[in-house]
Amino acid sequence: ASASSVDIGGYTDWRVPTVKELYSLILFTGIDPSGWNGSADDLVPFIDTDYFDFGYGDISAGERIIDAQFATTTLYMGTTMNGEESMFGVNFADGRIKGYPIGPMPGQNEDKQFYVYYVRGSDDYGINDFEDNQDETISDNATGLMWSQNDSAEGLNWEEALDWVEQKNSENHLGHNDWRLPNVKELQSIVDYSRALSVTNSAAIDPLFNCTEIIDEGGSANFPFYWSGTTHANWTDQPGSFASYVAFGEALGWMEEPPMSGNYTLMDVHGAGAQRSDPKSGDPADYPYGHGPQGDVIRIYNYVRLVRDFSSASDENILPETGGIELFQNSPNPFNPSTTISFSSDIQSEQKTELNIYDLKGNKIKSFPDFIVSQTLNYQIIWDGKDDSGKKVCSGIYLYQLKSGEFTEIRKMMMIK
Repeated sequence: ASASSVDIGGYTDWRVPTVKELYSLILFTGIDPSGWNGSADDLVPFIDTDYFDFGYGDISAGERIIDAQFATTTLYMGTTMNGEESMFGVNFADGRIKGYPIGPMPGQNEDKQFYVYYVRGSDDYGINDFEDNQDETISDNATGLMWSQNDSAEGLNWEEALDWVEQKNSENHLGHNDWRLPNVKELQSIVDYSRALSVTNSAAIDPLFNCTEIIDEGGSANFPFYWSGTTHANWTDQPGSFASYVAFGEALGWMEEPPMSGNYTLMDVHGAGAQRSDPKSGDPADYPYGHGPQGDVIRIYNYVRLVRDFSSASDENILPETGGIELFQNSPNPFNPSTTISFSSDIQSEQKTELNIYDLKGNKIKSFPDFIVSQTLNYQIIWDGKDDSGKKVCSGIYLYQLKSGEFTEIRKMMMIK
């Protein structure tokens, strides 16, 4: 059924999601079943099946077990395969984003079929709000993340990437020592799906960022894959040997046409903005024609863009710390299902105090009853991840604000699933 004819839960304003909206559902607790010949009951998909219906490809009907691709409204600005107009889809079976031809797949006569999860509500999810800090950092007020404007300028394997981040922190790079390798959802959040090398002659990222130009496997100018800190597990004997990356240049592959011919052609098989995975270590020469059914190129030595949390624009009105009160970082953080917010006080007179939790748009989602703070005491408040109505909130970044007399302070925390 088309979205316009769907009536679920009494709502009739459902729509097909964008790739960033749909990707928000992916969970990297899944296991890539590529090449698996056993029962689907032994597999773990990349989506929470406590809340969403999901099924693997029907092998008995001639499908592959990974044929569980879900459609989005996000079209690739370039083309994939043999010049095909393509749409970005999310595969919750194997944990990837790929551009898929809207028409038949290579060697097929019928148009590719997709599953759909409908969505409703605000359509501003995934829209970046970048700010050039004029110090080689870029802040995204939409996510509360600060990024390095420049990348690593060289390819590194995954362990080297982690070491490079630590080295930058030891140098207090750009005035900060809390940089990290982004998780794959953070990394995908800065993809600009309106850009493609063949159309805009640029990487798939806002031009505020600098991307090192590389020479790709075909000897042409291109842009890198970027490592995330997210392991991409598979069912093999080495389940943690791959990590996810996002392609900011063409997601190249060695297509064998016709199949089993030994005739390989290098092409953009999945589009800039695809998310795939590479071995964390090894020699790319061991994969002369890539990996998987579309021959995904294996680079192993990918690039790095640093990220860190920053104080959001809503923090600008924080008053100086006065009154002998100190607010601490919640623990655990990230958390699920609950976390403890702590603060201490050494004020001598009684003072009315309030604690509130907000989302990144500034909406108050949880208010704790006002309490009186006095003397030298430590306070702990447990938040169970529910809003004032008792409904569990979605995973994401939240702000908690403590106000007591003239003291106001805000900190960030992250709920995960």
